[in-house]
Amino acid sequence: MKKMLVVYYSWANGNTKKIAEELAGKTGADLARIETVKDYDGSCDEVVEQGRLEVEKGFLPPVKDLRVSISDYDVIAVGTPTWWYTMAPAVHTFLKSQDWSGRTVIPFMTNGGWPGHVIKDMKAACRGASFICDAQIRFDSTGGDRMVTKQSEVDSWIESVKKELSR
Repeated sequence: MKKMLVVYYSWANGNTKKIAEELAGKTGADLARIETVKDYDGSCDEVVEQGRLEVEKGFLPPVKDLRVSISDYDVIAVGTPTWWYTMAPAVHTFLKSQDWSGRTVIPFMTNGGWPGHVIKDMKAACRGASFICDAQIRFDSTGGDRMVTKQSEVDSWIESVKKELSR
């Protein structure tokens, strides 16, 4: 069986964290969180505006080193919330800082109904990787933590990942 790491970034409601923890728990994968060096602060509206500006300017915020190395894993699942139709800037920083040559990546994202081009952007940032089982999981559009995607769809995705790990 292939060794898997689930890496994620989550900010407001922990939606991406919830999916990452579920994926790791049901596949036996290790779990690591992407954290910015400087935490976002302010109201939700202020952070949303800061995120918009970062995305528009292509800003890559510094992130803390993970406690693990992706080179120790065969498969790396990477999860991000949608920030202005793309991945969170912290995830972009992480993806750009790694050597993805020969790695298999499972890109997944959470969104409030506007998935944008997150998966496409994630794949572009992981040069040299191969990709399997990408997924998008939708939560309510008010910024809450109510999952709109059916749990059965998430379960089916996780089963697909498990099959890939056993190949």
